[in-house]
Amino acid sequence: MPSRSEPVIIETDRLLLRPLVRSDLEALAALHAEPSFWWYPFGRGFTRAETVDFLAGQAAKAERGEPAVAAVVVQRDDRLAGWAGLSVPHFLPEVLPAVELGWRLGEAFRGKGYATEAGRAWIDHAFGVAGLDELVSIYEPANDASGAVMRRLGFHLDRVTVHPELGVPLHVMRLARND
Repeated sequence: MPSRSEPVIIETDRLLLRPLVRSDLEALAALHAEPSFWWYPFGRGFTRAETVDFLAGQAAKAERGEPAVAAVVVQRDDRLAGWAGLSVPHFLPEVLPAVELGWRLGEAFRGKGYATEAGRAWIDHAFGVAGLDELVSIYEPANDASGAVMRRLGFHLDRVTVHPELGVPLHVMRLARND
């Protein structure tokens, strides 16, 4: 994975995927406050303090050279749509070691193909630049939209399990480099 001195910046046809930065706080806090943004798994939006903690956590991961999710910026108008990228799913020890591809977008940015576009870019990065052999992507089965994006990206069901802390059902999807 990239080191602290090598931030990952990916440009797609419509999106700029770049590290989250402190100046993203206001836009990110507004997105995180939408109840649907964090509906799965929390059933509510985040407070500003939770967003501050989230940003700090992503910065700390990047500082350590660990995978951290990145800002998804719509190039046309330079608006922050949410975030996407790679992370280690520490919350689900049964799948470790693993790198997870995930995303969250604000309501105004859903249904436009942005999650699929960002996901494809991160898959290319993971299997190309980062040299990973496989990825997981994890969702609650009630979140049909995320499951559909994962299937469009080529992920297949690896296992059905339960979130160890929240007790909600989870589908673990897997994609290998040779898929």
